[in-house]
Amino acid sequence: MAEETQNIETQTEEKVENQTEEATVQAEEESKEQTEQAEKSAEDKIAELEKENADLKDQLLRRAADFDNYRKRMLKEKQETFDYANANLLGDLLESLDNFDRTVEAASTASDVKSMADGIKMINKSLVNMLESKYNLVGYGKVGDSFNPDEHEAIGRVEEDVKEQTLKEVYLKGYKLKDRIIRHAKVMVSVPKA
Repeated sequence: MAEETQNIETQTEEKVENQTEEATVQAEEESKEQTEQAEKSAEDKIAELEKENADLKDQLLRRAADFDNYRKRMLKEKQETFDYANANLLGDLLESLDNFDRTVEAASTASDVKSMADGIKMINKSLVNMLESKYNLVGYGKVGDSFNPDEHEAIGRVEEDVKEQTLKEVYLKGYKLKDRIIRHAKVMVSVPKA
């Protein structure tokens, strides 16, 4: 019986050793699997991040191209606006130009100077009315107006019996577009005697 007990003990020890070895082998295999999974998941993460990086680069390039196209389109539109800004004004001036052409043709056969002068006055009046009504261009500077150095350019002065500086003569009328001065009036100024 002692032999049997010893055999049982030996068998038990062998079973325990086998189980221990199996457990160790199984633990090593699980450890390897976990390591491989960790490596795979790290590789997956790297691949995922590289894909995201490529997508972001693509989006950046597309946005940069879109912005560049927008910038070029705005520059082109701005240049076209600048190039054709006066198209309406020039179209409106064509009527006066046609009237001047008719006047020049009529001048070659006209015998009455007064009718020619009247025609030119009508063209002038039509042109001034168009510029004032459509484009808010206003002429200023009349003899007797008060002198304003912000609006008038004095090209000479004369001392006279006046209380304040006034316009004695207007050589060139001044013009304003809305509130902005386009051309200062060139005037002779009457100043009080010293």
